Amino acid sequence: MRYMEKNKKKRLDVAVFEKGFAETRTKAQAFIMGGSVFVNNEVQYKPGILVGDEDIIEVKNTNPYVSRGGIKLESALNALNIDVSGFTCLDIGASTGGFTDCMLQKGALKVYAVDVGTAQLHYKLRNDPRVVNIENVNFRYFDTALLKDEISFATIDVSFISLDKILPSAFKAVKENGFVLAMIKPQFELEPSEIKKGVVRDEKLRQKAIDKIKNFAINLGFKIISEADSGLKGPKGNLEHFVLLKK
Repeated sequence: MRYMEKNKKKRLDVAVFEKGFAETRTKAQAFIMGGSVFVNNEVQYKPGILVGDEDIIEVKNTNPYVSRGGIKLESALNALNIDVSGFTCLDIGASTGGFTDCMLQKGALKVYAVDVGTAQLHYKLRNDPRVVNIENVNFRYFDTALLKDEISFATIDVSFISLDKILPSAFKAVKENGFVLAMIKPQFELEPSEIKKGVVRDEKLRQKAIDKIKNFAINLGFKIISEADSGLKGPKGNLEHFVLLKK
């Protein structure tokens, strides 16, 4: 006589899909690898782990990207009608990898993720063969020999430094007719005396910061193609500004 197995375990991605947390199993896998799925109050990154009926599964923060930065970049790509599909890209100031994740999900073939820090890139991206993780490197002094491919599109998201220290290396890094999407953070482009509590509220000062970087980029040899404010404000309330440059 055979007895039915009362608690047959199943893959986590299957369980997430069957419980209605995700529309498809592929989406369930994205939630898991993005750090949004918890089993018994512990985050799980592997879609293939086995879970049973007694396990408590929760899905939190279903941001499709590994960080809020991905949503910010997506809004800029949409606003400026930028298509990165088929491009080899460079993420300057990658941090957790929100921009990298967004570019990959938008069809980029490969992304070089560069950051001055160490061990910041999200687990999902560190294990993605399309990502080249370059850590502990100040892009201001970047050696383009580290790039084994021609770069068609680069993004810049850096803090506590002016973009005029980063753009010269970005100009060298992208190929002829390549693009750079720079995110201008006004609070890092103005004098300390012009900023109150780290937030730029005066629109004239904000525009001054934007114009400073646009003029610097033009003098470097870039052409300004288009620009738009960020769809999301920074953590303290600063409104950042995206500028699309062409070499």
